[in-house]
Amino acid sequence: MPNPTHLLAEVRRVEKRYGRIPALAGVDLEVRPGEVLGLLGPNGAGKTTLVKLLVGLLTPDAGEVRLFGGSPRTWRNRLGLGLTPQETGFPENLRVKEIAELVATHYENAEAVGPLLTRFALEAKANRPARALSGGEKRRLAVMLAFIGRPRLAILDEPTTGLDVGSRRRLWEEIRAFRERGQSVLLTTHYLEEVEVLADRVVILHRGRVLQEGSVDEVRARVGLKKIRFKSEAIPELPGVAKAERDGPWVTLYAADADAVIAALVRAEHPFRELEVQPVRLEEAFLLLMEDHA
Repeated sequence: MPNPTHLLAEVRRVEKRYGRIPALAGVDLEVRPGEVLGLLGPNGAGKTTLVKLLVGLLTPDAGEVRLFGGSPRTWRNRLGLGLTPQETGFPENLRVKEIAELVATHYENAEAVGPLLTRFALEAKANRPARALSGGEKRRLAVMLAFIGRPRLAILDEPTTGLDVGSRRRLWEEIRAFRERGQSVLLTTHYLEEVEVLADRVVILHRGRVLQEGSVDEVRARVGLKKIRFKSEAIPELPGVAKAERDGPWVTLYAADADAVIAALVRAEHPFRELEVQPVRLEEAFLLLMEDHA
């Protein structure tokens, strides 16, 4: 168990309601130094509420939220924090470089604006007003601003929404480099591929509670299923199959005992070709968990 004094952020037994509707119901969460923590959950699971509590925009109805050892409502405790919210607005007439320079003035040890614009592929837009940026360019600028103050913890709420593949992968490299310098990221996203690639730990929220927590491999293992794929004209009916899907010529079976299902497939003399057995991806594990708790 990590020393609590070393945690960057922690949430203990937190509850939050909107009227009679519970958004969070007894949630525990911690962010440790030098890690990427993926925060996942379906819409309405409580992710945005939890982020707002961590950055001091909300207070809990019960429980405790601490940021760098103190209250996130205290401005000094937020100096080590970088944030990309889901929705970001910029002064329309300010130029990109001016926006970055303005934000940088709030930090004692800010990144140099010029190199940072280059790293986020915004150098050609430096003198362009915010109103002239595309949606993807605005998103890159919003993410860049989360890193500009060299924060100890960056909270990135759906940071790659609207980005093309190249921009998304460039951001992945920035996150990796940030972690390698000993800094931490709390990442929420609907792109589970990037959590699988980047996250050291995963927390899955469901209906305001923590449903699963652990490494990506641990979460996949807790689903307890393997994926059996092959090409066939029909989905066979076999014992031990938890779920079956068809996508064009490919049939996918999910089973706890892949060997037993394959043996049953052969005994049934069901015609198939190009057989593969794979571990479930994080996205598949997530969807299976959601189905089990629907």
